Amino acid sequence: MENGKKFRRIGVLTSGGDAPGMNAAYRAVVRAGLDKGIEVVALYGGYRGLVESDFKVISRRCEVSNIINLAGTCIYTDRCTGFATEPGMQKALVTLKENNIEGIVAIGGDGTFRGATDLASRGIPTIGIPGTIDNDITATDYTIGFGSAVDITMKMIDSLRATSESHARCCVVEVMGRHAGHIALRTAVACGAFAVAVPEFEFDEEKVIKDMIEARAAGKRGFVIIVSEGCVGYGEKLTKTIEEKTGITTRFICPAHIQRGGDPTADDRIIASEMGSRAIDELIRGNSDIVITLRKNQLGTMNIKDALNVDRMFKGKMTPEEKAALTPDQNAWMQARCDEVLSDMKRLYDLVYEIR
Repeated sequence: MENGKKFRRIGVLTSGGDAPGMNAAYRAVVRAGLDKGIEVVALYGGYRGLVESDFKVISRRCEVSNIINLAGTCIYTDRCTGFATEPGMQKALVTLKENNIEGIVAIGGDGTFRGATDLASRGIPTIGIPGTIDNDITATDYTIGFGSAVDITMKMIDSLRATSESHARCCVVEVMGRHAGHIALRTAVACGAFAVAVPEFEFDEEKVIKDMIEARAAGKRGFVIIVSEGCVGYGEKLTKTIEEKTGITTRFICPAHIQRGGDPTADDRIIASEMGSRAIDELIRGNSDIVITLRKNQLGTMNIKDALNVDRMFKGKMTPEEKAALTPDQNAWMQARCDEVLSDMKRLYDLVYEIR
């Protein structure tokens, strides 16, 4: 197939939670597309832009200048429930047809990919780019925005240390991550936390409290304990328990959405740019219904349905019927991937307690 000739116009959208680096990915999609003679349409508010025909045709490179360093998403995002309905899908298909939009690059998380594969099943070539601070897309080692969120969270916790040390207090910090503990684990290592609680592993509360009492007796003043928001409601409960059982003044801190509002790190800008460019290449090659992945520092691709299935397996959401429908080979590699991700997380979890 001749380079750049299959597509005259494609659309790009960002969907789900915003993540630092989304603008870098959007910029790369636009400029890589224009470089190959493809006009790019910016769809506003994710899939809502398709349902409501809210978009802008980008025909000049300068229209995406000076956004690579910006947080959030310049083309906005929305969780468009209407797109998940058949009438909403039909409206989206009409928008695509009437405006000669021949393919889609969708930047976001698992919900975004479900929408992308729905479009692909209706004949619209679609490529997904993983963009979420939670890093909870099991098919890839890294999602755009994750490193930035860890960096922002780390700096906020660093700022708490002075108060913890000055007042001989404990700070229990609930960090984002949705149902996954990736941000909590990396932040805990980076900040030298005394303990970390994540949904993937059992938290030994009794031992942590015993260790805190011993550490205080040995002269330790300040404590930082990190709890993933995936441990729903546990941070506040743990705060009260620590103060009651140790006598150490303990405060609960929840920085919440500040964690995803900072400027993207260099890694997020670079990885987003690489993924955006790769998405255009995959469309030109005639590929569809795939997500761009980063595994062992190498870009690759995976069928979106497989990516969603391995994600459901890792998160314990796969039904017995869904698992039974897998071939032995599919089940084997999905289980191996789940084990690999969990092993990497356990390594960090153990490291927190080893070097605290």
